[in-house]
Parts: sequence; structure tokens; C-alpha cells
Amino acid sequence: MPFRLDNRRALVTGGASGIGEHTVRVLHAAGADVIIADLHQESAQALADDLGERASVLQLDVSNEESVAAAFAQIDSLDYLVNNAGIGHVGSIEECDYTDWKRLFAVNVDGVYLITKAALPKLLASEHGAVVNIGSVAGLVGIKRRFGYCATKGATVMITRQLAADYAGQLRVNCICPGTVDTPFVEAYLEKYHKHEKPEMRKQLNARQPIGRLGKPDEVAHLALYLLSDEAGFAHGSVMCIDGGWTAL
Repeated sequence: MPFRLDNRRALVTGGASGIGEHTVRVLHAAGADVIIADLHQESAQALADDLGERASVLQLDVSNEESVAAAFAQIDSLDYLVNNAGIGHVGSIEECDYTDWKRLFAVNVDGVYLITKAALPKLLASEHGAVVNIGSVAGLVGIKRRFGYCATKGATVMITRQLAADYAGQLRVNCICPGTVDTPFVEAYLEKYHKHEKPEMRKQLNARQPIGRLGKPDEVAHLALYLLSDEAGFAHGSVMCIDGGWTAL
């Protein structure tokens, strides 16, 4: 059967919620042993318990070099990596404090660097080594009041392309750039910035995608499954939008 990952091991950062959780579930259903790497051990363990066999938890902070090193010392082999962990920020350059800027880059960019570098020897030792970075349309087009976030996701896109240049033939590296996806991440944004106008703001978020709705996290997860699978063997250095037509316009 196509798109099977039997007898292979995948690690998903930020795997306890949102797109990460759905990616864990989809890869697990495809036969992979899945490592749920997340800062929040309780949520990750609940997901692992729900999945049962072939699911394990690795608590780590993607922005902390010592935490990443200690976590990867526990892993003997790895076939797939999904760099999904990330945080957001709303604000123009005037509204983005240096503390906000540094925190965004620590998680969204340094995290991709630290995790990928730690995983690299294990991925290169695998016959099936592949990386999927979760970027965003914010790394491809400018979005109002997303100064810092756009900068970090632009970096994610270029990290993908550069790794693809260095490791062609040894390791496949691709990037997924979602539009707005209906996840706890979006709900937290609405709660924080638009608590008293959620229905209206949700309408605006739906309308931002030309097809008229938010994306579903399992749609992104299934694209990740494709990119990791053998069927995507010719996909390398690709930056794939899944955005309801947003960047087409």
C-alpha cells in the first residue's frame, strides 16, 4: 500500500497539540513509531496513552541546546523529523519588542536549527531519512502586524532550501506552508486579541482563504505524510503551500 511508514521512526516537535498532534496521529496510523517531542509532558503523555503501542514521549525545549542534546541522547535511530514546534506574535515592527523578537527566533528558528542538527547523524544513517519543516504563508508573503512571525517563517523556508542544497541524495528536506489552520493556536490568538468579537474575527479569518474556510490540521498532517513517504522520493527542497488559494492571489 502507498504512503506506509511501517518499521520506521518519526519525531514530531510540538507534537502534543494542533498540527503537531494531528501529524503524530497520521504518521502513527501509517505504521510509524512516533516520538512526541514537546515541552508539555502531560499533554504529550496523554496523546501517547491514547495511541498505545509505537508512541513515546520525549520532553524537551527546542530553544535550549542542553535540553535538545539530552533528549537526543535517548534516541538510537531516526528516519523522519517534522519540525513543527513554533510560537506566534501579533504586531508591527513598532509593536515587536526586542524580547518578543528574540523569543520568536529562539523557538521558531533556533529550534529548527538545534533539532535538525541533533537529528542529522541519525537521519543520514537511515535509508529513508527525510525532514519536513512546518513553515507558513507568512514566510512567503507579507502579512499585516506579523513582523516577527513573518521573519521567522521566511527563515524556515530558506533553512529548508539550504539543507536541500547540501544534502541532496543523502536526505530529503521539504517545507509545508499552511494558511490559517483551525487549531488551538488560532483559538488562543482570538482569545487574546479579539475576545469580545470572536465570531466576526473568525469570519474574517475564513474569508482570508479564497475557498472561504480555515484549513484543517489533518489536511496539513496528510501532506506531511506524503512528503515523508517513499512515494515522494522526487520531492526535495520543495516549499508546498496548503492555504486555500491565499498565495495564488
